[in-house]
Amino acid sequence: MQEHFYFTTNRAKLQKQYAAILSFVSAQLSSIQIHLQRRNRHLLKQEDEVIITVHVLGKLLGFTSERAWHRFVIGNLFPKALFPERSHCRALGFAIKWVRHQLAKRGQHHAYAVVDSLPIELCHSARMYRVTYNLGDKGYISQKLQKKLYEEHRVAFWTTVRKNQRIRQSDAWKHWMKRKRKVVETVFSILVDPYRITEIRANSVSGFETALDGILLAYSLVVLGLVER
Repeated sequence: MQEHFYFTTNRAKLQKQYAAILSFVSAQLSSIQIHLQRRNRHLLKQEDEVIITVHVLGKLLGFTSERAWHRFVIGNLFPKALFPERSHCRALGFAIKWVRHQLAKRGQHHAYAVVDSLPIELCHSARMYRVTYNLGDKGYISQKLQKKLYEEHRVAFWTTVRKNQRIRQSDAWKHWMKRKRKVVETVFSILVDPYRITEIRANSVSGFETALDGILLAYSLVVLGLVER
């Protein structure tokens, strides 16, 4: 675990990771600068790509608290007078999503994709009464929704058969699906352990979303070999 008072990462490796992330982020942001609608750019303490790079670097190192990471940054990487407040990173949520979308295009694309879910706690049990209670429809087993998805988007939705369903699937298909789900579960294990995706400490929805996008972006950079873990 990396914290502001206990830091074990090699300084040279940290600089190499920072340079690699900054190089990729800068190349992607150049195409959407007009959409960021930045005013008074001459008054900025740091450029947008630097703020995003620092945010992704914190997720790469395993920081779950935005406050702890900001305290580490102004104490070790940048002077306090030359680095903005934590809220500036949340304001760049659109840019982080754009960078992650561009990075996803570099991955392998097949005719099929395996989709699974990972439960992430949004709030503690003691605060559950403040949260709106919603019921989600099990759309992934709905024949009508599957038919609509295929007719409108030409997407065939395959799901595992439950015990109370009449449909029977071949053993070869079950074995294939089991192997693919094993890969997905391995990815989830990596996101949970080194990147601590289930331990996000955010006080707002925007903060949670920004942290989640930062973790996924950091993981994608490592998987594609653009950044050394």
